[in-house]
Amino acid sequence: MLHRSERILDNIPVGSLGIIAVDGCEEMGNKVNDYLVKWRKEETRFQKDNLVFNGYEKPNYLINAKVPRFGSGEAKGIINESVRGKDLYLMVDVCNYSLTYSLSGNTNHMSPDDHFQNLKRVIAAVGGKARRLNVIMPFLYESRQHKRSGRESLDCALGLQELVRMGVDNIITFDAHDPRVQNAIPLNGFETIRPTYQFVKGLLKHVPDLQIDADHMMAISPDEGATGRAIYFANVLGLDMGMFYKRRDYTTIVDGRNPIVAHEFLGSSVEGKDVIILDDMISSGDSILDVARQLKMRKAKRIYAAATFGLFTNGMEKFDQAYEEGLISGILTTNLIYQTPELLSRPYYINCDMSKYIALVIDTLNHDASISSILDPSERIQNVVEKYKKGEAID
Repeated sequence: MLHRSERILDNIPVGSLGIIAVDGCEEMGNKVNDYLVKWRKEETRFQKDNLVFNGYEKPNYLINAKVPRFGSGEAKGIINESVRGKDLYLMVDVCNYSLTYSLSGNTNHMSPDDHFQNLKRVIAAVGGKARRLNVIMPFLYESRQHKRSGRESLDCALGLQELVRMGVDNIITFDAHDPRVQNAIPLNGFETIRPTYQFVKGLLKHVPDLQIDADHMMAISPDEGATGRAIYFANVLGLDMGMFYKRRDYTTIVDGRNPIVAHEFLGSSVEGKDVIILDDMISSGDSILDVARQLKMRKAKRIYAAATFGLFTNGMEKFDQAYEEGLISGILTTNLIYQTPELLSRPYYINCDMSKYIALVIDTLNHDASISSILDPSERIQNVVEKYKKGEAID
């Protein structure tokens, strides 16, 4: 990880830092807050008693905000302390379905729509009093509905425009399904960050005998949409890459999408090589497991799947079976969205913690400094690979 002290933080803070972890994102919010409290307590470069650094070092940066609901299911955003003049960072996990609310006596699970409404309620409660509004939304709301095919809604673009109209200055997301959605808000800050470094680190910490070269390892894209991720991963580690092309049946729709007829492989031989499949999300898992089967048929050695978001919408049973059969050796996803206790207990699951990375982004943006060095992790990846090859411990 890029150390905080290595960055150039010449600018004074935009405003006193405040973090609002919207309902469902409290765990990540607490972790991020802990890092920021620790770093700013240890900071020695700034005159913290100076007026421009008022509120710079605090025991807690989390703002007390709630979104209670009425018995009818309606809700309201409440902020229980002053946010005037603050540089606010609102964190929201639109995928946390573990939260429930009562609707006329019935129990409803929170959907992405409910979480997005809660985010807007909190922004409305801020009431324009903050100096700057920044939204950290790891899984971009409606990012799977990013383009129009026929007479369809463009939900992701509409959601981004709605946030901007409400006064949001910057939107930070991770591994957007299609980064081109930022074209909907061309005059506002939009960053999509890939957790490649965390994947590399997670894999190297848990697999002791990897040979990281083109003869023994390969990066695989499960479809044409994930090619950029696999190319970057392969380039930074000096590996070969291959990709699958999904042939779909466009005459039918199952669960809102066109079913895959077959996966066609493009690339050199995978025989005897460890492979890592890279994608933005694992939804039902059918696609990843089908690709893994195809790779095993081509005599791949060990297969690891790395995806930023592990949704696992159809449960873990098929992954358990695939692991028992030796089809997959490990699955890596991040803690950017809700993780079930069942997922965390699986022997093949590797959890990649992103809280330190998010804290680093918030800390840098609060100083109005460049985050370019944070967005490109190639140097950090090279460093951790060198440590791995020397047999040194990876923290």
